[in-house]
Amino acid sequence: MATSLSTTLSPNNLLHPNTNTNTNTNLTSTRVLSYQTLRHPNINKTFSLSTRQCHLVPSAVSGSPGIETSEVSEDSSSLLDTVKVFDLNGNGIPISQLWKDRKAVVAFARHFGCVFCRKRADYLASKKDIMDASGVALVVIGPGSVDQARAFSEQTKFKGEVYADPNHSSYKALEFVSGVLTTFTPKAGLKIIQLYMEGYRQDWKLSFERDTVSRGGWQQGGIIVAGPGKSNISYIHKDKEAGDDPDIEDILKACCS
Repeated sequence: MATSLSTTLSPNNLLHPNTNTNTNTNLTSTRVLSYQTLRHPNINKTFSLSTRQCHLVPSAVSGSPGIETSEVSEDSSSLLDTVKVFDLNGNGIPISQLWKDRKAVVAFARHFGCVFCRKRADYLASKKDIMDASGVALVVIGPGSVDQARAFSEQTKFKGEVYADPNHSSYKALEFVSGVLTTFTPKAGLKIIQLYMEGYRQDWKLSFERDTVSRGGWQQGGIIVAGPGKSNISYIHKDKEAGDDPDIEDILKACCS
């Protein structure tokens, strides 16, 4: 897939490459973002973006720019009890069952076509032997359909378990951030260039499927270490922006020490 690298991206005039379509924006911020865009062939869609739907929360810095803590709010714990995710066969299970009887590292993807998430899957899977030796499961959850989850699993050959959260319920419960301004950042742009140079690619088909586009595609994810025990979440990292990976040693310390 060819890439086209531009120098700046203004929130008031977003142009998707190769579409001849300006993306009409309704942004309350006047901030100009520096970002590198990717060329995708034969996309003919118009998107209306608004930060009025963005939920930005302050980040506490601890090793990574994202939020890292061992505390989960009582409201989040209560909401997680109501969340159901779906395995690759379409079977629904309460999310807490993933760590009720074991310890698990659970990564929440931005969406199943995301190039950052493909890198994160590899980054975590590279330490799976250490997790296996400690009896720790490795799980990826993505906001999308079971079909999208299955495509992600097949494309990435991910060594862990993959689940779909079609309603984004787990993301809401854990209060992961979402918004245009958490996606289009200078740091994310530079990281995309790096990932493409390493051979990673965005799956634009998954990225532009209705289920992703209708949700905006601006969701950020995170990583938790949880279990054993339904309410036992010992570590949580909330991505501040796209591509905000925590230090792998912090995750291993939380899950395997």
